[in-house]
Amino acid sequence: MAKGYRRALLKLSGEALAGEQGIGLDYQVVNELAQQIKEVHAMGVHLGLVVGGGNIIRGTTASKSGLDRVNADYMGMLATVINALAMQDVLEKAGVNTRVMTAIRMESLAEPYIRRRAQRHLEKGRLVIFAGGTGNPFFSTDTAAVLRALEMDAEVLLKATNVDGVYTKDPKVDGDAEFLPELSFQDAIVNGYAVMDANAFGLCKANQLPIVVFNINQPDAIARVLRGERVGTIVR
Repeated sequence: MAKGYRRALLKLSGEALAGEQGIGLDYQVVNELAQQIKEVHAMGVHLGLVVGGGNIIRGTTASKSGLDRVNADYMGMLATVINALAMQDVLEKAGVNTRVMTAIRMESLAEPYIRRRAQRHLEKGRLVIFAGGTGNPFFSTDTAAVLRALEMDAEVLLKATNVDGVYTKDPKVDGDAEFLPELSFQDAIVNGYAVMDANAFGLCKANQLPIVVFNINQPDAIARVLRGERVGTIVR
């Protein structure tokens, strides 16, 4: 099967794992995502996965409620580990060989993140799930996803969302919102389109890492993007 990208990193939000229930893990949704990822893995694409933790706790939100920001961010990082272990369990049962690597050391659960080891896992055909964010407070999992994509020499960053891509306005509240199939980094900045966290977006722009924003709920969306089909919005 021809593919448009040899190596990619997929950023999944914690909310995507919660489904319509909004919090926790919806195992039907997790299984459906695992089947999509299994299909991509069978294509021979070297795939890394970064998961968020917003279905359990968001550090920024918790800090606004009174928790110390640093502690709240570490709690958010631990939430990503819970999600990563859930994804690993479901993927392994589906027949996908995986490794979880954490930015915060916890060898009883997963391997510590070491760049060369992660690259070797990808070369051996293993799917690597990166957990624990960057390992530092004050940084989002969007930033972690971009860092890991750059460190793994990924050709594209896939940002899975619940909308079809980038619009001129919020399509859920404004019927006049216009869909943008392609966008330059500069246009996104000038027009204030919220593609991802500002720090993460700046890293993509500085390193010319293309971003594909797409709707994870579309059939075979991940595989179609990696085959080179026009799905969602590409920012480059």
